[in-house]
Amino acid sequence: MSFVDPFALCVISIVCLCLLGLPIGHAMIASSILYLMVSGLDMGTASEQLLNGMFSSYILLAVPLFILAAELMNSGSMTVRLLAFCNAVVGRFPGGLALVNVVQSIIFAGMSGSAIADAAGTGKMMQRMMTEDNKYPPAFAAALTAASAVIGPIIPPSIPMVVYALVSDASIGYLFLAGVIPGVIMGLFQAGYIVTSARRRKFPIESPVPLKELPKVTLNAFPALLMPVVLLGGIYGGITTPTEAAAIAALYALLVSTILYRSVNLSALYHSLLSSARTTTSIGMLIAGAMVFNYVVTVENIPSSLSTWLGGFDLSPMAFLLMVNAILLVLGCLLEGTTILLVIVPVFIPTANMLGVDLVHFGVICVINIMIGLITPPYGLLLFVMTAISNRPLREISREIFPFLIAMLGALLLFTLVPEIALWLPRAFGYKG
Repeated sequence: MSFVDPFALCVISIVCLCLLGLPIGHAMIASSILYLMVSGLDMGTASEQLLNGMFSSYILLAVPLFILAAELMNSGSMTVRLLAFCNAVVGRFPGGLALVNVVQSIIFAGMSGSAIADAAGTGKMMQRMMTEDNKYPPAFAAALTAASAVIGPIIPPSIPMVVYALVSDASIGYLFLAGVIPGVIMGLFQAGYIVTSARRRKFPIESPVPLKELPKVTLNAFPALLMPVVLLGGIYGGITTPTEAAAIAALYALLVSTILYRSVNLSALYHSLLSSARTTTSIGMLIAGAMVFNYVVTVENIPSSLSTWLGGFDLSPMAFLLMVNAILLVLGCLLEGTTILLVIVPVFIPTANMLGVDLVHFGVICVINIMIGLITPPYGLLLFVMTAISNRPLREISREIFPFLIAMLGALLLFTLVPEIALWLPRAFGYKG
């Protein structure tokens, strides 16, 4: 089989296995072993790469812990109390419940780290609240819930940023900080569209919560609102590593839900642990497959070859970032975000280093691109999640998502052209990049 190019055979094998329905993590492992066999290399290298990558990475421990924290919050009453607080703050304005959807996503972003967890958790409640008594069109409610959920992995904590740190060696702490301002700005862009269209589409105004009741509502939600402070205060106060902070977040969610709110029993706890384990296993297999495939990519010297090839075009750092944006936006419509971070993004990192692109800023740009991909028709994963939750056809939700996509693409362009938006906060905390 010497006439067959091993790498081309590997890529074709991945595509064919995925088309046949095999999960992409399994497809990458099987195809990488095929590459090693055809190339005459030791097939045991696949196991070595898998084990070294999975069991020597302390960073990866943060992923299942953040997932567990989100599951515990969803199964308890923390999200209900947060929604009541958000409604008390912004429900009185035109398009009040739609604004609540955005604000709760910004707040919940400081506790979860997964867009899917946000959409599947608070998304179900927001869909029900917004469509009750025909207040909002179901497709609009579903599109807004999907669009606001992507804010979750941009504002810390963020599972995609943990994965990016794994492949880039960038500081997780500074990556988390770099996502705060862009995440809030994206929320403001979404809120701006809601406010401008509220009167034209006759969105209702919620009955205002009396100001005398606001302290009570805030007090009920205070333990949940305190979670981001506990989480991020530990990291930036130098008390905990991000992985230890993830463990504290899970413990905090457990204690608040079971002892303080008394809203999680043993059965709910079991289901939270089971759901977290399933999600973690799915992500773990994807990471394992990507690590083995990345070894194949390294053997083929593709990152260095791409860096040399792009260097021949004499690209400026800004032109490079715009090109990466275009590539990742297209791939985001077709591939799962973690796959892009683990397989595609590492290929660009040598070129980013060569051009002097800041890797923290680059990480934020990559994560935002991937999050936008989650809501980009026809294959955006969050669109399918909200189709299942709302029972509305994909075409209806896709039609309603386009204004949000335009707003978020505008925000992405702003963050790309003005790196200081992402880097100002990390530099305020001592980042030298």
